[in-house]
Amino acid sequence: MSFDDPAQIEELFTKLTAAFYRRVRTDDLIGPMYPEDDFEGAEERLRDFLIYRFGGSDRYIQERGHPRLRMRHAPFKIGVAERDRWLEMMSAAMEESEVPGEIALELKVFFDQVAEFMRNDE
Repeated sequence: MSFDDPAQIEELFTKLTAAFYRRVRTDDLIGPMYPEDDFEGAEERLRDFLIYRFGGSDRYIQERGHPRLRMRHAPFKIGVAERDRWLEMMSAAMEESEVPGEIALELKVFFDQVAEFMRNDE
């Protein structure tokens, strides 16, 4: 994924994570995994992680260190249903935020891999 301007990365992932967390807040399967008083923090952490992962600011690493995704998600039951719902909501968020086609394809591959990697339950 290449961007001409780092601000493009920030803009893309700010829109995407906002659209995603609007769905999370009302979702009966994924929503309860988040403390009600930390939706904004969760959105910020995902946004900053994605910005870093796709070549933008290293703010995430500076604030949180290594992502350690499996460790951070270990307390939550993540099975097939949770994986599929997460991917469904992320796909809808990409459509809503109008992620360009080539970038959407790259993100879909990444999200599919990460969502499967997070599974810790059947």
